[in-house]
Amino acid sequence: MGAVETALKLVPGLTVETIGSSCCGMAGAFGYQAETYDVSMAMAELSLLPALRKAEADAIIVAAGTSCRQQIGDGAGRRAVHLARVLERSISGQVNQDWP
Repeated sequence: MGAVETALKLVPGLTVETIGSSCCGMAGAFGYQAETYDVSMAMAELSLLPALRKAEADAIIVAAGTSCRQQIGDGAGRRAVHLARVLERSISGQVNQDWP
């Protein structure tokens, strides 16, 4: 996360807060398999999903992995975006506007 934090801190007006979490629990298709779903959700509930549920409604949630973004959406009902999307919007001056 060091490089991601460094890049996000370059975006004017953006406050960066990192959630201390080792894994979202999804790990590709792992979280979708019937026999591993409960383990996947338990991992996500250790710190990641509770922190996201407490986050401000207008917080931009950044996650690098596709499966991580899916787990965040499914488990916390929040939309997560890739760092590249934040940087793209920053360049166009739209980073602090509503996200689709």
